[in-house]
Amino acid sequence: MHNVMTRFHVGKDGVLKLAIPTEHTDKDLEVLVVYQIVEESAAQPSTEALGWSPGFFDRVIGGWQGTPLTRDAQGEYEEREELE
Repeated sequence: MHNVMTRFHVGKDGVLKLAIPTEHTDKDLEVLVVYQIVEESAAQPSTEALGWSPGFFDRVIGGWQGTPLTRDAQGEYEEREELE
């Protein structure tokens, strides 16, 4: 059994649409849905309320167009003494 916790928004039509990717394909799954209304005080503040300009993430996410990023060699793993 696997547990997934996420947050979805119910539209004006009152229909909750779940889209949860799994590693299983072409199989029947038994799903249990337990929901709880999120109080306004518990909701995450908007990105604008956190100081980001409106639309910032829409402009920058996936927007890197420079030379491909590479990760240099990380060196050898440090050998540590055994704990007793």
